[in-house]
This record gives sequence, C-alpha cells and structure tokens, in this order.
Amino acid sequence: MNKLKISFGVIIATRNIFNSELAVEARIKVLAKLESMGFGALILPGEATPTGNIEGYEDAVKCAKYFKENADKIDGIVVVLPNFGDELGVVNTIKMADLNVPVLVQACDDDNDKVDVKSRRDAFCGKLSVCNNLYQYGIKFTDTTYHTYSLDSQEFTADLYKFAAVCRVVKGMKGLRVGAIGTRPIGFQTMRFSEKILQQADITVVPVDMSEILAAAEKIDDYAPEVLQKVKDIQLYGTCNILHNGQISKQARFGLAVENWIEENDIDISALQCWESIEKNYGCAACVTMSMMGEKLMPSACEVDVAGTIGMYALALAAELPSALLDWNNNFGEDRNKVVCTHCSNYPKSFFENKIEIGSLDILGTVLGQEDTFGAVKGKVAPGKMTYFRISTDDTKGKIKSYLGEGRITDDPYGMDGGIAVCEIPKLQNLMKYMCKNGFEHHVGMVRGHVADVLEEAVGNYLGWELYKHE
Repeated sequence: MNKLKISFGVIIATRNIFNSELAVEARIKVLAKLESMGFGALILPGEATPTGNIEGYEDAVKCAKYFKENADKIDGIVVVLPNFGDELGVVNTIKMADLNVPVLVQACDDDNDKVDVKSRRDAFCGKLSVCNNLYQYGIKFTDTTYHTYSLDSQEFTADLYKFAAVCRVVKGMKGLRVGAIGTRPIGFQTMRFSEKILQQADITVVPVDMSEILAAAEKIDDYAPEVLQKVKDIQLYGTCNILHNGQISKQARFGLAVENWIEENDIDISALQCWESIEKNYGCAACVTMSMMGEKLMPSACEVDVAGTIGMYALALAAELPSALLDWNNNFGEDRNKVVCTHCSNYPKSFFENKIEIGSLDILGTVLGQEDTFGAVKGKVAPGKMTYFRISTDDTKGKIKSYLGEGRITDDPYGMDGGIAVCEIPKLQNLMKYMCKNGFEHHVGMVRGHVADVLEEAVGNYLGWELYKHE
C-alpha cells in the first residue's frame, strides 16, 4: 500500500435569506486549508451557480454531475455550513452523486457580537436540518468534535485528519484482495473463516497451494540479480544469526516467489501457511518475508489467519504505520491489567522501534531443526501507545464481528524469546471475558499510536460491521 493523497469532494452550502458572502469567504478559506494540509479538493466551479456555492435542487444537480465525473478522485465528501445552509442542496447532491463515500458535516460558529441580519450565520440550527435529511435518506455521515466551530480552529484541522484516515480505511476495504497462501495448520481450527461472508463485504480471498510457491522458489537461480539484491535487503533488515549464507539465499528465493505471486494476482495483503510445510519441504521460515511486506504496509498474517490480516490492514490504513499480528499469550504475574503478547515472529521492523535479530524459530526450531527454520524476526517491542483490533467472521450468525481498544506497550522485561510486547490494557479481564464469550481468536492486530476513534467510525459506522469498543 502506497501512502496515497486523499481528495475530498467539497460542498459549501448557503441559503438565500442569509448573507452569501459568508459562503464565498468559506469557500476560499476551506480550499486553502485543504491544500495546506496536503489534501486534494474537488469543488464545482464558482461560476456554475449564482453564488458560487450550493443552494437548492438546481445547484445540487450540477454539483452531483461534477462529483460523478470525478468519482474516481473523491475519497470522501466535506460539507461546510458557513450559514444555515440549504438542506436540499446538500442531501440531493450526495444522493444523486451516489459515490458511497464517507461524509463529514461541519458548521461554523456565530460570534456573539455579529448576530445582526447581515452577519448572523444560524449554522448551529442549519446543521440539525442537514443531518436530519441525511438520516432520512439513509446516508451515513461523520459529525465533528463540536456541533459548530471556526474554520480556523484546531478542532477542524484535527477532524479533517481523522476524517481522511476514516476515508483511507473505508476505501481500503472496498475491493480488497487477500492472498491465502497455503492451508491453515491442522491443529488450529480457530483460524477458520468464511469466504462468503467476506465476499458480501466486498473482500475477495484468493487461494494458492503452498507447493506452487515452493516450486516457484526452487526454480529461481541462487545467483540471479534479484536474489542477490534480496539477500542484501535481508542482511540490512536485521542482524542475521545464520549457520551459513545459503540460509539467507533460500529465504530470498522464497520471498521473491511470494512477491511475484502477489503481483501477478493483484493481491493487497496476505496470510501464509508459516508452518510446517515450508520448513519440512523447502527449509526456511516465512517470518522475515512477511515482516518485510508488512513494513511496506502490505500486512501478512501467519497461520493463514485471513481475518487477522484484514484487521491488520485496517490498523495500517488508519495509522499509516506498519501493523503486527500478536498472540494474547501470557499473564504478567498477578497484574491483571497486563498481558504478554508475542509471536515467533513476523512483526514489521519499524513496529519494534528497536534493533532486531533474524534467526531460527525458537519453538519449532527445537523440533524441525535450526537449519530449516531460519527467518524469524526477534526483538523486544519498544514502549508506547498502541491500538488493537480484531475481526472475525461469525458463520452461524452470518456477519463480521470485531472488537477494538487502546492501551500501551510497557518497558517491562520478560524472559521469553521471539517478538515480545508486554501490554497494559485497562479492565483487561473484562476484555478477555468478552472475547471468550463471543468466540474470538487468540490472534490480535496491533499498531503503534492511538487510532481507535478512526476505526470505530470507519468500521462501526460506514462498513456496518458489529463492533465492541473496549473502554
């Protein structure tokens, strides 16, 4: 996933009994603000309507047509009410454009010393009318931090950044293609999922047998330029703890085979059969390949956890940072609000924020041998804020369900190998009870920073998935 520029369709609404100059000024100010923040803006040319803004049905027809013509460039719609605004102009524009993108509704403050006939806005009241119409038409929308505020306010800036993140998540989930590389481990029925339920959410799962990937890797020449470059990339990625250089070359060829298949099949994210076929039949672990893709914001989940990688992608889209897949793994002594989250691991390098070692799998290495298990990314995750998120397909109820929350990664030492993150989560025991009663998996996606409000809006409001937000 590349960090793409987000562009908004902009509606500046006005009503003829109010001073239209307020809308003219707002148009200039909003467009300048969006440009300064790095966002694109698609707005009906000013000469297309009497006031240069949107008022009534006739203007709505023109604006809807303009939005439709630029539909592929519009990720969300920003509605600004500099005065009471015209509810029909707003709702008809959005309805007729039929872009099915998130909508932000903003209204401007009145100043107490400017409430004469020429200066008053009444946007406080007008916003209620606009939102009422959106509700009537079944159009989902996002509200701002305060009911009204100035276009120059810090709150508007923050709301635009948050709204852009919501748009990224919603857009990223549409038409998502997930590569399922191999089959889930026989002992992990918890990794089951429903392709049909995901397809109803416009998410397609594309499977491939692991034998095809391994056969492709075997056919790549050890001394091919792309292999030699991939070897260098792995050596630069972390400190390699190897028995011989051939282990890195084998890992490089596997990584190239996976990446080639992903490119050929237009895959966005993936989930891999990381044990035991690859170790037994080819002779390496999959972790560093998955880690390096995750670093590019193309998450890859272990144990063919398709639902898990979708949650990871939502986190990465929200934060524009690499996300990781962790096990809810151990209690932390008798501190009931702390949990040890770990994996073998495939965490992206920057998720650690520390130096990493690339070595053999610790647990599987004792069974399958150090020679055939090189590729695990190891380290202790640096402390800081984090957001966790998990989706699951509930086949019995025919729906996607999810949970979400925030906490922090601590600096507590813990004597376990692999990728370690000791996490502190308020009311952790209540979360665990909720997960157990509702049949959630032992895997969870995490990303650095707090973005729960973004995912709550994107997933709960626009995508319509069942969501529990842990507080």
